[in-house]
Amino acid sequence: MHSSDNTLAGAAFLECTATGATFESEQLIGLSPAGKPLFARYDLDALRKRFTPAAVAHRAPTLWRYEEVLPVRDRACQVSLGEGLTPLLESSRLARAVGVKRLWIKDEGQNPTGSFKDRGLCMAVSRAFELGARELAIPSAGNAAGSTAAYGAAAGLPVHVVVPMDTPVAILAEIRALGADLQLLDGLISDCGRVVRQRCDEDGWWDLSTLKEPYRVEGKKTMGYELFEQLGGRLPDAIVYPTGGGTGLIGMWKAFAEMEELGWIGAERPRMFSVQATGCAPMARAWQEGWEEAGMWEDAATYAAGLRVPGAVGDFLILRALRESGGGAVAVTDHAMEEWVGTMGAATGIFGAPEGGATAAAVPRLRDMGLIQREDEVVLFNTGSGLKYVGMEPVGTGVRRDGPR
Repeated sequence: MHSSDNTLAGAAFLECTATGATFESEQLIGLSPAGKPLFARYDLDALRKRFTPAAVAHRAPTLWRYEEVLPVRDRACQVSLGEGLTPLLESSRLARAVGVKRLWIKDEGQNPTGSFKDRGLCMAVSRAFELGARELAIPSAGNAAGSTAAYGAAAGLPVHVVVPMDTPVAILAEIRALGADLQLLDGLISDCGRVVRQRCDEDGWWDLSTLKEPYRVEGKKTMGYELFEQLGGRLPDAIVYPTGGGTGLIGMWKAFAEMEELGWIGAERPRMFSVQATGCAPMARAWQEGWEEAGMWEDAATYAAGLRVPGAVGDFLILRALRESGGGAVAVTDHAMEEWVGTMGAATGIFGAPEGGATAAAVPRLRDMGLIQREDEVVLFNTGSGLKYVGMEPVGTGVRRDGPR
C-alpha cells in the first residue's frame, strides 16, 4: 500500500489561484506575488493507478489516509492527533424538519480539539515543521487558535495567537492549557491579523492565517474525499457549509476537481451553499449582487465566532465555487442559529456549534428560494462542538450593510 521508505511525492509545485503562475513548493511561502492564495498541485496522472478508493479503504481512520494528495513529503513530519474521518450521520427527522428527502450531518465537532479547524492546522503545522519554521502565529476568532496551539504543542513548536476579547471562554482556556502565547485584542479577527502580520515581520514568526499559506486548504479538502468514501462512492446533491474564511468550501471544491482527474468521479458536482450570519454576510451580499469579490463587511457582529470574518482573502474562490456549482449563499440570524442548534440536537443527538445550527436554519430558506429541492440529498457541516460556545449569547438580528465595498 505504501512505499517502503518514509518519503512521499508531496506537491509537484504551487500555483497562484489568480494568475496561474507556478512556484517551487519546497520553501516557506505565504501568498503569491499577486497577493493571492497559492494552491498545491500534484502529479495526479502518476497517482491514478495506485491512489484509488480501494487502496484507501483499509487505511487508518485519519485524514492522512489521503497522504498521496497531501503536501507533506516526510512521514515523520505528519503531526497527528487523530483528526479527520469524522462521522457522517443521517437523520430522517431533521430531513423532515427542513423539507428534504435525505440529510446527513458531517460532525466535525468530533475532531481532537472539537472543530474542523484541526484539519487545516494539522496540515499547516506539519508542513511548517517540515520546512523549518521556528515559531508559529495565527489570528483567530476562536477555534483555529485552539487548534494551532494543539498541533504546535504536538510538533514541539512555540505558538503565538491573537484573538478578540469576546472569544468564547472555553476556547481561551484551551489555548492556555495547550501552552500557547495568548494575546487578547479589543477588535475583530481582521484587527488580530494586522497584529500578527507586524510581529511576523519583526520577529520571524510563521503566519498561519486563513489561505495566507498554501496548506490549511489541503487539510480541509479531505472533507471532500471523506464524503465520497462515506456515501459509498458518490457525492450528495447539495453541501451546506458555514462560511467565515471559507477554506473548507474552497478545499472541497479543489478536492472534487482532483477526484475527477484521478478517475474517482465524473464531471458531476454537488451544489455548494455558503451560510453566513446576517450580522456578517459579505459572501451572501456579493453572491446576491453578482460581485466577483466580496469586499469588507462593516461592523461585523454575531455570536458564531467562526462566522465573524468581515473580509476573506479567498473571497473570489468561494464565489467562483458557488457559481460554478449552481449553488448560492444565504444569511441567517443569530436567533435562528440558536433555535436550530436545539432543533438539530433534539432530532439527531448532536450538540452543534452555532455555525452548525446556521446550516440547518439555511435549508428552509434555500428551499423557499428554489435552490434546494425536496428530492435532494443534502449534507450539512456542523463545524464544531456546541460545548465550546456554552455561555455565549446571540446578538441582535444584525444590520445588512450595502454600502461601498
